[in-house]
Amino acid sequence: MDKSGRVVIIGGGISGLATAFWLTQSGQEVVVLERKPEVGGAMETVVEEGFLFDGGPNSGLETTSLIRELARAVGIEKEMVYASRNAKNRYILRNGELHALPMGPVSLFRSKLFSRRGKFRILLEPFVGKSGDGYYQSVADFVRRRLGSEFLDYAINPFVSGVFSGDPEKLSVASAFPKLYRLEEVYGGLIKGMIKGAKERKKRAERSKQSAEMFTFLRGMQSFPEAIAQHLQGKVHTGVGELQILESGRHNFKVSFRKNGKREEIQADAVISAVPAYAAAKLLGGFDSGLKAHLEAIDYPPVMVLFLGYRKNDIGRPLDGFGFLIPQKEEKSFLGAIWSSAIFPNRAGDGYAAFTLFIG
Repeated sequence: MDKSGRVVIIGGGISGLATAFWLTQSGQEVVVLERKPEVGGAMETVVEEGFLFDGGPNSGLETTSLIRELARAVGIEKEMVYASRNAKNRYILRNGELHALPMGPVSLFRSKLFSRRGKFRILLEPFVGKSGDGYYQSVADFVRRRLGSEFLDYAINPFVSGVFSGDPEKLSVASAFPKLYRLEEVYGGLIKGMIKGAKERKKRAERSKQSAEMFTFLRGMQSFPEAIAQHLQGKVHTGVGELQILESGRHNFKVSFRKNGKREEIQADAVISAVPAYAAAKLLGGFDSGLKAHLEAIDYPPVMVLFLGYRKNDIGRPLDGFGFLIPQKEEKSFLGAIWSSAIFPNRAGDGYAAFTLFIG
């Protein structure tokens, strides 16, 4: 597409706004349309009674220098803060007790999270061959084969629940964890791949998710998309409703919407969807019925976020970690909790601690 053309981006979350920013930097004319009265999408920050609460993602991983580059360009770099070193532990609930997830060989041997048999099975990973199922393996089949059932139940299952609110027996490892799948395909194993893959990432100036630093912003995650939208100056329209995308001649589109009670139209050379699959299905269904059916089939598990504040004096243990996850075998009513104020500053007032629970 010629740079003289116009691109309409549907969705004012971080994905849509970041796309708009980089396209604008390349000289492209861009318009962003957002249904809500505020930008941010899943990134929602609420400040109330001395507590700061992120309703969506509470942090990000700085896996690429592009994140800081974008923050610098929109004037919010100085507000970036990193997770406290004191909150490095990740806990797993087993038999009613919290156990720190081992982060290395020494801590693995000392850990009470896994049995002796489970630890020995993990050490056999370099000797496990490739699967004949290739691309069509589930997360559960992949992990069970390479690391054993106990590691699946008490490390991968709670992690998958925390990230996807999904079932590892149903999720595709190639889709949900493409880098993990690639380690086996390219290097023949996970441990071998992590060692050799580190050299590749160094050449690309990337960091693995295991070593990348966790960050947020002093005023919460929503301040990032807000800063991008402010930088785009007039290219972002919020409060947009009754959106329709129609073909307008060959390789052109007419985007129609209602704003402030008035119907408006924009001619576009390209349209980019940065909204959830079920929302995209309604917008794009007229172009391809097969695509609509595929988008509607994508599952979005319901998860409720519950924010709690306590006096520190009422808490019976040190908050020395990121939080904890709960394996499905423990049969609890929620997936886990983040110890928000132990990770980042400015999340709770003096003498208080903040917690985010995920129920679903």
